[in-house]
Amino acid sequence: MLRGWALAEQGQAAEGVAEICQGLAAWRATGAEIGRQWRLLLLAEAQGNMGQTVEGLATLAEALAVVECTGDRRDEAEIHHLKGKFLLRQIVPAESQAETCFRQALAVACQQQATAYELRVAMSLSRLWQRQGKRAEAYELLAPIYGWFTEGFDTADLQEARALLEVLGG
Repeated sequence: MLRGWALAEQGQAAEGVAEICQGLAAWRATGAEIGRQWRLLLLAEAQGNMGQTVEGLATLAEALAVVECTGDRRDEAEIHHLKGKFLLRQIVPAESQAETCFRQALAVACQQQATAYELRVAMSLSRLWQRQGKRAEAYELLAPIYGWFTEGFDTADLQEARALLEVLGG
């Protein structure tokens, strides 16, 4: 599974998706549910790398069903976040649905006290609002979350957040 994801991340998306699907089929054959959502998330990310938005959305729907079935919510924020990103990649972007997904991801990340996820989701929602002309709202969402961090300012996420805040007018 991880090898397939790595292949997809390195530009060999078709090979990566095939390998992930093979690993997922083997996992399903065991009847296990725990960990399945994570594997589905890997598959959806690889499908996204291939531009397979429809397939990725279907995979994410399955992952959310597994979350509900098992009650295992570890990856729930990222599943909602990725679903929102996929909704924006459609030929006709579903901005309202994407915003709903981002808000759900933000709520889950907040509940889980997963500040790194909160930052990533807040950036996605802020970018959406920026495109919609809601710069002040975008800044008001992102600035306090960015302000929580006291270290790690050399990481890609925090550098990206700082740059976005500068563009938004902070």
